[in-house]
Amino acid sequence: MLDAFVIVLNPMLSLIFCMAIGFLLKKKNILPENAGTVLSKLTNWVFFPVISFTALARYCKVDTLAMHSQNLILSCLVICIGLVIALFLSKLFVKTPCEERNIYAYALMVGNYGSVGDPLVIGVFGEMFYSYYKLFTLPLSILVYTWGMSMLVPEGANASGKSKPLSGLKKIVNPTTVAMLIGIIAGLTDTAQYLPVFLQNSFDSLKSCLGPVAMIVAGFTIASYDIKEMLSNKKYYLASCLRLLIIPSILIGFLFFLKEGMNSLFGLSIGNSVLYLAMFAYAAPLGLNTVVFPLAFGGNPKTGAGMALISHVLCGVSIPIMYMLMTLVFGEPVI
Repeated sequence: MLDAFVIVLNPMLSLIFCMAIGFLLKKKNILPENAGTVLSKLTNWVFFPVISFTALARYCKVDTLAMHSQNLILSCLVICIGLVIALFLSKLFVKTPCEERNIYAYALMVGNYGSVGDPLVIGVFGEMFYSYYKLFTLPLSILVYTWGMSMLVPEGANASGKSKPLSGLKKIVNPTTVAMLIGIIAGLTDTAQYLPVFLQNSFDSLKSCLGPVAMIVAGFTIASYDIKEMLSNKKYYLASCLRLLIIPSILIGFLFFLKEGMNSLFGLSIGNSVLYLAMFAYAAPLGLNTVVFPLAFGGNPKTGAGMALISHVLCGVSIPIMYMLMTLVFGEPVI
């Protein structure tokens, strides 16, 4: 039992350590003010695309399409339930419709399944499991750049003189999704093996940078706000507990009964590995979109920053505990 806890605890502590480095770099003014923006662009334009392309090119094969399609359907159904829960709970946190209620709705629906989930999955389970994880979270990524942006961009942002929100396909077509598409094509056509060796080695080196750099960005960004004020808000702790423990448990339970029903009614063979995909996607801490989007369009990022700080610290224990309990109930994940 403790072995399962330690398996996830060690990489979680490594990520939190990197976040602490970013926090200190900001507080001590060691890096310039725009360092967070530069590192964030590096993550989004290099590390995420490289790791997504590599995993899918190697492991998204014709003989695994059936399992991928099942997981995509299950992912969409889980999102529907998650949205209902998040929208309902956000009304309890903030009674009247406003920007802050939208931030709570987004925070309770979407965790940091990328910057935290990606390095954890690939570090604990390797590239094959990660390729399943990327496709499982694809509908969630689409949700982020559609519904998510509508929640986080303040109303009237276009008229405020700030940057205009992206529209249409530009919300969804980004370096990571393009890299995923190319990776899927390369995997299905089995052409990734023809990449030059130096390029494959470069990709393998770059993908190890994702977790540390992403968490340095998180710490650097959070350090810009009043830590004492954020730590004194009880609502942030409640939202973080819902984000890390309660909501993921509900979604994983729903997914378990859903897959068991599909197995019984339609004779499908859906294993428990999809439950672990959901765990890493939905038990992740609150990401930084609740800071980045409102800040870019003239909103108030304080609420998002407070929940991001608390949830990132607490997830160092909550994720290993959830993983340990799941291995006791469902056994080790097997692809």
